[in-house]
Amino acid sequence: MVVLDPTKPGGPYEMMAQQTFGRTNFTLRVHDVLFGDVWLCSGQSNMQMTVSQIFNATRELSNTAAYQSVRIFSVSLTEAEQELEDLAKIDLQWSKPTSENLGHGVFKYMSAVCWLFGRNLYDTLHYPIGLISSSWGGTPIEAWSSGRSLKTCGVPTRGFAQSDSVTGPSKNSVLWNAMIHPLHNMTLKGMIWYQGESNINVNRDLYNCTFPALIEDWRQAFHRGSQGQTERFFPFGFVQLSSYLSATSDDKFPQIRWHQTADFGYVPNVRMPNTFMAVAMDLCDRTSPYGSIHPRDKQTVAYRLHLGARAVAYGEKLIFQGPLPEKMELLADRGLLNLTYSQQIQVKKQDKIFEISCCSDRQCKWLPAPMGTFSAQTLALNVSSCRGTPAAVRYAWTTWPCEYKRCPLYHPSSTLPAPPFIAFMTDQIPGDLSKLAK
Repeated sequence: MVVLDPTKPGGPYEMMAQQTFGRTNFTLRVHDVLFGDVWLCSGQSNMQMTVSQIFNATRELSNTAAYQSVRIFSVSLTEAEQELEDLAKIDLQWSKPTSENLGHGVFKYMSAVCWLFGRNLYDTLHYPIGLISSSWGGTPIEAWSSGRSLKTCGVPTRGFAQSDSVTGPSKNSVLWNAMIHPLHNMTLKGMIWYQGESNINVNRDLYNCTFPALIEDWRQAFHRGSQGQTERFFPFGFVQLSSYLSATSDDKFPQIRWHQTADFGYVPNVRMPNTFMAVAMDLCDRTSPYGSIHPRDKQTVAYRLHLGARAVAYGEKLIFQGPLPEKMELLADRGLLNLTYSQQIQVKKQDKIFEISCCSDRQCKWLPAPMGTFSAQTLALNVSSCRGTPAAVRYAWTTWPCEYKRCPLYHPSSTLPAPPFIAFMTDQIPGDLSKLAK
């Protein structure tokens, strides 16, 4: 291993290594080397979707000339029973972007979210960005997790029952072993992650542990493997699950969305430091040829992710997440629940997106809580339909909360949607959301 001193962003350079054995000299040259920030992109099929599969694909595929300093690399789909020290196969060696390698087939390479995220970063930073895509559709988080992190969460060591949502490898750690661990010697700036759909029926209740544990474990591994060059708590961004047309009206998707934040409703938080999240529940796509679970608007996903990276990874002062309630007040005599938000809110009324848990005779039922009057940072909910005791309130707690970019609550200038939440009246503040405002 050779560890280079920190070098200013830029290039291209030629790197030469020489080694002498007896009387024989060996020389290796690597051309067109750039110095910059490397980001790793991983997850399942929504991360794997290529640029040829998204909206305005032709235009996006041709938009490469200005981005020759954004280099891309794609790992092949492989699994292994033991941790590998090197990649068994590579789909795309480090390359300059072209229309061919950005749109190489359906669910092949290059990851659209990864590419668009990197392109947005380059537009902001104006120095080289390296992007590594290592993702596999239909895979649960357990396949991407090391044995160490799964043990932390009490995940059974044996395989679990196959689910319709799991179409790729599901065995514990097989993708960590083959597609992530071989990269752990690299120096990374950060990672982005888009996964969770395959866990709606697989250890769903453990996701609030398995996801934070994966982040912590990957951070340790890459910090050690890079001789400390990758930051111990490097920035980790992720996409909160989007929407899809489900045959059932259960709350499995909302539960995963909530668990993606370790049940806080927002990030960063104490269990998930130095993280950022792109809310995507308003980016639904009824007519996606790949099924509604694969929405084609990856441009907005990447834009929202890059805002989080600019704030968390690069220290820019900007708004990177939508409004969250920081205070709630029940006015039972007037049949109102007043919510005060941490930011300004832009409101379009929608009747059934807020619900109140109404309890009587030790039984609770979720009832609609229609949106009433609102101001710049407050919103009143009508809870008069609750004849018992209001116990909790929740927002956007469905698989398909709203139509495309038509959720009722956004931040006015950044157009970032309010994320879903659930809060109990005893909390007063959902998941202690007040910390967000500070």
